[in-house]
Parts: sequence; C-alpha cells; structure tokens
Amino acid sequence: MVVGSVPLDNAGQVFRAIGTAFGDRIHAIPDGETGPRLNWIEWQAPIFDAHPMFQSGESLPDWRNKNATAKWRASPWCSLRPGADPAQLRFGPLGYAKTAVESFVVFKRCAAEGAIHPSCKFQIAIPTPYNVVDQRIAPADRLAVEAPYEARMMEEIAEICAALPHDRIAIQWDVAHEVQNLDGGRPHWFADPENQIIERLVRIGSRVPADVDLGFHLCYGDFAHRHFIEPKDTGLMVRLSNALAQKLKRPIAWIHMPVPRGRTDDAYFAPLSGLRLAPETRLFLGLVHFTDGVDGARDRVKAAKKVVPNFGVATECGFGRRDPKTIPDLLRLHVEVANLLIP
Repeated sequence: MVVGSVPLDNAGQVFRAIGTAFGDRIHAIPDGETGPRLNWIEWQAPIFDAHPMFQSGESLPDWRNKNATAKWRASPWCSLRPGADPAQLRFGPLGYAKTAVESFVVFKRCAAEGAIHPSCKFQIAIPTPYNVVDQRIAPADRLAVEAPYEARMMEEIAEICAALPHDRIAIQWDVAHEVQNLDGGRPHWFADPENQIIERLVRIGSRVPADVDLGFHLCYGDFAHRHFIEPKDTGLMVRLSNALAQKLKRPIAWIHMPVPRGRTDDAYFAPLSGLRLAPETRLFLGLVHFTDGVDGARDRVKAAKKVVPNFGVATECGFGRRDPKTIPDLLRLHVEVANLLIP
C-alpha cells in the first residue's frame, strides 16, 4: 500500500505513477495530497487564522524537541479570543470533501485510460480531528475546539460518501499525534489518554459507512526521514488495533504500522503475536526503506514473519517530504519488496 502523500505535481501524476508501478498489486491509491496539502495538516492553519473567534497565541514550547528525534520548526498556536463562547463555535468547509471529489474525477479518468487497474479504489487519507487540534490549538482551548471541529469533519465525511460511489473509494484515518502522545512524545491534554483516544477513533471510524473500506494508518511521523519519536516496539499499536477491532461495529479493511529501518530484532515484532484482527482486516507493515533497499527490507520481512505470517508492505509514512526525483525508484523498490511476500 501507499500510505498517503506523494510529492508529484498533481493527482493525475500520482495516480498514473502508482497505478503503472503496481498494477493489480495495490488495493487503493491515494491522490498524493499534492499542492497545499503536501505538508499534511499545515494547510488547515488558515482556517483557524482567518476565523473571527481565534487569535494567534503562544508558540510551540521546547517539549517538542525533548523527546523528538529531529527538531521541528516552531509555529504559533491559535487560541480563542477573550470572551469567545465555545458553544457558538462553528467551522465552514475544511477542504477535504472538495479535494476528494475533485481527485475522484481525475481517478476515474486515469482508470478509463487504463493507468489504474479496474479493481483498485481511490484512497482518501484524512488526519483525525485530534491531530489538527493538537497541532494548531493552544492546550487550554483544545477540548473546547475539538468538538465543533470534529463535527465539521464528520460533515465532510458525509459529503464525500454522498458524492462518491462507495464501491470505488476507501477512507484512511491518519493516526499520528495520538500514537506519539501515548508513546511519550507529546503531552496529554485530557485524563485517561489511551481509553479516550480509542473512544475518539471508534467514534470517527463509525461515521464512515460500513460499505466504504476503512483503514487506519498508525504513525510515528516523518520529519527529515526520521520518526517524531521512535517506537519502542509494536506493543502500543497492537493494543490500539485490538481495541478498534473489538469496539468498531463495522469492518476494518486495513491497519498500517511502521517499522523503523534498524529494527530487525525479535523484540520489536514480538507484540504482534497478540494481534487480534478480524479475517477481513489486512495488516500492512511499513518496512520499505529507500536507504537500504531490498536487502534491508528482506531482513525486516524475515523478522516479522516469525510472528505474523501474512501481511502487506508499505513505507513507514507518506512520501511527502522526499525529493520527487526519487519517487520512481521508490515505487520500483516497493514492488520488489512486495514480491518477497510471494511464496
């Protein structure tokens, strides 16, 4: 699978590049989150900056660098203006529904041209509301802002599913800040974080119609080709996956988990022995790394297979912060690694 962002010029280039490289070996293809969306959630900043109930507030504090593996550019949070009533807070269009509908037109055209296999679906990757609020809003206002922002996001999901054929699309929730929070890379802003994060993921997962494929990308981030915080092992991701499998009353098509380049040790993969997914849920391991090619991936595949015999492969995260010139070689590598799984 391809997780999300691809730094090509437009959706058509992304669809053709991935579709040509993979053929019938890929279930769903994203539009690459090209243009202003390429930096994942930063394109949502103007929505808060231009909103009359917000003001620019304090900057991100030093904790961002204490546990992080790479330094991040500091940027200001937004906070509610003095006297603003959170009960009156509403958001207009966020842009996710509009871009999904526009990209699907391009997807259909590419499919009609034969660049995309007929069985392939259009993958719509969207960050959970938690991610955007955690990134853009000052801590004291996050709970007040989260509910109306989530409400608008759910309206966008409904608009997508009303406009597009359910058998031709798949929706992926990008779960990054939640994972980083629970593994010690970000501070909590509510009590009982793990259970409340699971509650949020179940809630938004349930809003995707049952006949639309649903996936979860569990993410430790990607900045300068390093995770925001390195996972200790797959334990946290297994707990989250099992909770989603148990609590969601609808099918999950896939769950994606990253595998750091240096982790070929048994300890990293051992918790996967406790993974309890439904038969229809595909596990994808993000073990494709451009820097060590097929040989490195082979070692990671071998280590993973000791615990989970059946899985698909992907990169750790999206391609968004990669030199576009490397994309063709990375896609070829991806296919070569996928071929390692064929008996």
